[in-house]
Amino acid sequence: MAKVYVVGTCDTKEGELRYAKALIEAQGVPAVLVDVGTRGAGRACDVPAAEVARHHPDGAAAVLGLDDRGRAVAGMAEALGRFLAARDDIGAVLGLGGSGNTALVTAAMRGLPVGVPKLMVSTVASGNTAAYVGPNDIAMMYSVADVAGLNAITRRVIGNAAHAVAGMAKWAVPEASGDKPGLGMTMFGVTTACCTMAREALEAEYDVYTFHATGTGGQSMEKLAESGLVRGMLDITTTEVPDFLMGGVFPCTEDRFGAVSRTRLPYVGSVGACDMVNFGAKETVPERFRTRNLYVHNPQVTLMRTTPEENRAVGEWIAARLNRCEGPVRFLLPLGGVSAIDAPGMPFHDPEADAALFAAVRGTLRQTADRRLVELPHNLNDPAFAAALVQAFRDIAA
Repeated sequence: MAKVYVVGTCDTKEGELRYAKALIEAQGVPAVLVDVGTRGAGRACDVPAAEVARHHPDGAAAVLGLDDRGRAVAGMAEALGRFLAARDDIGAVLGLGGSGNTALVTAAMRGLPVGVPKLMVSTVASGNTAAYVGPNDIAMMYSVADVAGLNAITRRVIGNAAHAVAGMAKWAVPEASGDKPGLGMTMFGVTTACCTMAREALEAEYDVYTFHATGTGGQSMEKLAESGLVRGMLDITTTEVPDFLMGGVFPCTEDRFGAVSRTRLPYVGSVGACDMVNFGAKETVPERFRTRNLYVHNPQVTLMRTTPEENRAVGEWIAARLNRCEGPVRFLLPLGGVSAIDAPGMPFHDPEADAALFAAVRGTLRQTADRRLVELPHNLNDPAFAAALVQAFRDIAA
């Protein structure tokens, strides 16, 4: 049976960690206690801190014996991630701790594939957990009282967590024989028509997983790709790139398109909703942008039309990253507009800005036999463009 890895700092929380381990083992599930303390040795654990630290690319000296606690914690997080990645018997991972331990353990958890159970009991789980969870299936449980000794509260909370991971490790979710291969797709409100047509055309052949392009959405799609849970990507909506470059509220990360490069999965993309940068309510739009072409999408979301200069930067950024991709890539340009509100008579219709975007992609993308640019005279939401996306994917996924 796969094991539950119970991870924490044995120099300060050994009693709580051993309590969790004992409860897991009482359910007939083997458990491994992993020490990630950086300031002093706890009692003998199944995996001592020195052993974890040796997995750091620069060795244990980059983790242990440092005066800078921040560097030590960051180093141990990297070492733990490599340690867990090298294991082939993980049934679940349980972490216990405060803010430092939460940052350390969840950083390593984020490197594990989607589907591997991950539960973090934390003093900071009641706040904004985005930095800890990211695009991953990490469950956060608020500890209520600090993880600092066993008492009536911590015994119950830690006990619930221990029983939860024991169950997840013991009772694996069965594979469904009728499952279709997964396909990741990015969508936004102003690209919904295109995405809906593409999804309906492909859902007889694929389980289409649609991700809202709100920063985490694109990361989640690429995380699934690296976890082996999708067979390809239909990246219609790359609006997270303008937000990243111009300071919007739904940005991608520097690693956007990284999974496309690393996995070499079939990839079909476009510039959906690259005519806009997303902000919150209108009063939250930065002062320097208040005189721009703004569109209130709803009371909580205000869109700003991108300029030719901004679109040029977006096109170059996307194409430069696609140049790193050696798998089958098709990138389609909708010359009739990139969103529902970028069409004649609509508030973001701006042929000059669109032309700058298209020219930047055209001029930067290095075409090869596997990496091709396709230009079509349609708006992104036209049925003909959706059909072209579907056909492009079928061509490279065959």
